[in-house]
Amino acid sequence: IRKMEEERIRVIQAVQPSVVAVLTGGGSGVLISEDGYALTNFHVTEAARGPVMKCGLPDGNVYDAVLVGLDKVGDVALIKLLPKKPGDTFPFAKLGDSDKLQAGDWSLAMGNPFLLANDFTPTVTYGLVSGVHRYQYPEGTLLEYTDCIQIDTSINPGNSGGPLFNMQGELIGINGRGSFEKRGRVNSGVGYAISINQIKNFLPQLKAGLDTDHASLGFRLETDDEEGGLAKLIVKQIISSDAMRRGVDVDDQLVSFAGHRLRSVNQFKNLLGLYPKGWRLPIVYRRVNDKKQIETHETLVRLMGVQRQELPQPGQPPPGPGPRPGPGPRPRSGEAPLPDSPARKLYKPKDGFANYYFNELEQERLLKAFHKHGDFGKATGDWILRTTGTLYAGVGSRGKRVVADFTIRSKGARDRQNPLVQGIVDGLDYSLEPLSDEEKPATRRDPPDSGGLLMALYQYRQLLVYGAKGFVTSFSHGGVEPFYPPSEDQTKPDYAKRRVDAEVLRTRHAGVDGKWYFSKNNDETAGQLLGFEIWLDPDEDPCEVYLADYKDVGGGRLPHRLEIRFGDKVYANLVVNAWKKEESK
Repeated sequence: IRKMEEERIRVIQAVQPSVVAVLTGGGSGVLISEDGYALTNFHVTEAARGPVMKCGLPDGNVYDAVLVGLDKVGDVALIKLLPKKPGDTFPFAKLGDSDKLQAGDWSLAMGNPFLLANDFTPTVTYGLVSGVHRYQYPEGTLLEYTDCIQIDTSINPGNSGGPLFNMQGELIGINGRGSFEKRGRVNSGVGYAISINQIKNFLPQLKAGLDTDHASLGFRLETDDEEGGLAKLIVKQIISSDAMRRGVDVDDQLVSFAGHRLRSVNQFKNLLGLYPKGWRLPIVYRRVNDKKQIETHETLVRLMGVQRQELPQPGQPPPGPGPRPGPGPRPRSGEAPLPDSPARKLYKPKDGFANYYFNELEQERLLKAFHKHGDFGKATGDWILRTTGTLYAGVGSRGKRVVADFTIRSKGARDRQNPLVQGIVDGLDYSLEPLSDEEKPATRRDPPDSGGLLMALYQYRQLLVYGAKGFVTSFSHGGVEPFYPPSEDQTKPDYAKRRVDAEVLRTRHAGVDGKWYFSKNNDETAGQLLGFEIWLDPDEDPCEVYLADYKDVGGGRLPHRLEIRFGDKVYANLVVNAWKKEESK
């Protein structure tokens, strides 16, 4: 027993320096990097009534801090503490793996309950993990605790946002909800922590200053034949969504999601809440066809968001008298003016962002890595792309060998001022003025069945030549998302094997949205563009362009193999024979 006590004390002493007292918001937090990033609860930063705050550490010092990113649905916030001297580093906690937790494991909760720690030394409580993969209903669409950790380790008002550690000193969760009696002053032995594995999925978005959202698939499920392993999850209601475009319909059975076989609606909600809006993940669904045969379909689905109430939920049970956040957010009548703090220089407001300042930092870092593969800023003249390959659209699954040439003229439009995109595919001519309001919708989607390849190539040149300046309507870092390079064997998608995590840029220009995927490998490919998607209509499928076989072209590297997809079908596989780019005359 003595040895166990000594080990517990050693772990506490090792992790204690990373625990944060969030003074302005009246809660706790934990440092997760040496440069001062720290996790806490959304409702703690909401109570701060502004993005600039003060935090205390067990070293006895008070530090200026600023809000970085928000996950309102999941009740998580990322803040950044500023060092006393440039270059100083902070102690930080190591992130653990919350999926390894089991009921009965011991845990340590640390924080600043009742805001009594005048010297910022955190209190420590020790207790059991009572349950894992728990679900707690949200308040509206906010403060939804999915796949959370239930603990009997005491947490009280002021512990909100503080760390939950395992006995190896690894951060396994962020303390949030607790069940309190006597008007919130006495702990009843039931608390909930947000799992660190869920937070890991959102962390790149939080570091990019985003106001993130959680996922919805756009349909409602009910459980039929609840007999343990025989239970089936049946689609009972569906709205216009990517899932619907992928073929999901009412009365289909959802078999698996994100690689997990489904057993109950509760489990499905837990899984869905782990992922951010916009991610693309695999699902498997079944149906009985007209011939009474069972069809099984596996496909990728883009996840919708939940904050806009995109999916009606008739009959959903109310939250009931369950646990609620400790201090809780206070209503705002408008943020107060920013205090005179060094942290105010690190805050930039913008709609849709928690702090656009940090998004700009991520943009600059990613674009710097991207431009190492070639700076095409001087090639503002015409671009010509000559290819041969296989066209699948309208000619059957075997495809047809074709020649396809594309030209992007910088001033080829009728007014001699704006661009013109021309394409010759299998002898058929297509042209598009991407900035013209007079172009018909069908022309913007040319060539037919490509989803708008001419527009996509124009947007690609825009990124290569102008970077962020080419997208004045909108240009932002989107965090990290899964990306699925094409598979040579189309009959076996094997999404888990194909998946790579890629950094994302989001753009809007010429009335269309773009999403650009970049390699985040720690090698010479870091920052290389892997592919992109261009949406002519947010309620339709995008034109997907996958890039491979990069080679040197006039001082930079450009792809020499392209796969173009639209919906569930490959439009064409093209091999680039020549790139030609000109400087402006």
